[in-house]
Amino acid sequence: MRTDSSPGTLPAREHLPAGDAGTPVLDVVVPVYNEEKDLQPCVRRLHEHLTRTFPYAFRITIADNASTDGTPLVAARLEAEIPEVAGFRLEQKGRGRALRAVWSASEAPVLAYMDVDLSTDLNALLPLVAPLISGHSDLAIGSRLARTSRVVRGPKREFVSRAYNLILRGSLQARFSDAQCGFKAIRRDVAQVLLPLVEDTGWFFDTEMLVLAERAGLRIHEVPVDWVDDPDSTVHIVRTATDDLKGVWRVGRALTTGSLPLDRLTRPFGDDPRDRELAGVPRGLARQLVGFCGVGVLSTLFYLLMYGTFRQFCGSQLANALALLVSAVANTAANRRLTFGVRGRGGAVRHQAQGLVVFGIGLALTSGSLAALNAATDSPAHSTELAVLIAANLAATVLRFLLFRAWVFPERRETVPCPPAAPHTPAAPARPETAPYAPAHRTSAPYAPLPQRPAVPQQPYRTTQFRAGGAADGNWSGVTDATARPRPVRPHDTDPGDAR
Repeated sequence: MRTDSSPGTLPAREHLPAGDAGTPVLDVVVPVYNEEKDLQPCVRRLHEHLTRTFPYAFRITIADNASTDGTPLVAARLEAEIPEVAGFRLEQKGRGRALRAVWSASEAPVLAYMDVDLSTDLNALLPLVAPLISGHSDLAIGSRLARTSRVVRGPKREFVSRAYNLILRGSLQARFSDAQCGFKAIRRDVAQVLLPLVEDTGWFFDTEMLVLAERAGLRIHEVPVDWVDDPDSTVHIVRTATDDLKGVWRVGRALTTGSLPLDRLTRPFGDDPRDRELAGVPRGLARQLVGFCGVGVLSTLFYLLMYGTFRQFCGSQLANALALLVSAVANTAANRRLTFGVRGRGGAVRHQAQGLVVFGIGLALTSGSLAALNAATDSPAHSTELAVLIAANLAATVLRFLLFRAWVFPERRETVPCPPAAPHTPAAPARPETAPYAPAHRTSAPYAPLPQRPAVPQQPYRTTQFRAGGAADGNWSGVTDATARPRPVRPHDTDPGDAR
């Protein structure tokens, strides 16, 4: 995962998988639950900001999570009065459930969401979605913990937020800075593959999505935000923190056992320089050596511990065999995941069987060393046994790496043919509740020009002319029509050899 904290600039017009001319480029989801008081002013403020600063067609979707007050009536009134506002009703609560339902059915190439209280300054919205529109990044998040962020909130929430992110860094090795900021965006083609893997339907939805995306190597763009705490927030901190910790345990266990099929997310979107083979340069050799050495050191220590334990109850040969067997299974599993990057359960049994063959070779080498030592002296000292075993294990380690690399986990050398770009087939919605919102099935041509938001004469700040990389103050005028012509920014936009 590559985290980019530099501000994005919005190009004049880029190519994304869009639909018809009326399809919005950006779909901003606002999940709400019993927000009849704040919903109308917040949605109108968001609509005014997008109308003034966003040069493409957009939509604001109000996702009502089973509200019991007048929120549905307010949402219906806003939908009737503002063409760019749509309403969607769920009969179950859960922010994650609402985002999955709307994002899974939306045809907008860029999907975003924000909290209804608009605690995050809206001037960060354009830098948030610009890298996704240009194709530079796969996801984008607002960060309240970046150095240049300006945050106003109480010490209790500050402590909880920072403690939670420290837990994520320590337990799940997360490298993004702020998991729970209600200000995120994702490309639709990424969401269609990523969302079916996300199980949570509540507040942990954001964290789980980001962790899986990071582990799969997707690019996450971070934007420092200005954020003011809402004193009237209805979030229950203790219950939310408890649910989040349960989610951390569940995701951590799934990542450890390799039960998540993250291989389907590995670089599926666009051209990646790591996919280009260079003649005479073995890919990943240095990284594999470092990983194998690290696993080897830990395996050797684990083996010596097992040998010392078994040696108290049996002879040296049997203790050596048992210690090698236990450490070999752990060594093969660790190298499979950490050194050679094999994820999922596919081929795990075969890999362990081949690993046992390698174990047999190592057993023969170490057992032969012990036999030679016993032949040389009748009662060798325990320290001498350990020294001989260490030397034999070092030799077995070198042989094990060569066998793992060439036989157990061979590197694919064949060149994958690159057919012309084909339309992406959307994945089926992950949850039944998306059905009422799902549009009729259609296959859209990839990288169609983005639909332009039509100009409205009676509102001077609306304009269809804009400047590439213009500021968020709405100053898009002063350019010729030539700047609005579609132009590719990534090699696969025009390259017929793209494999996607």
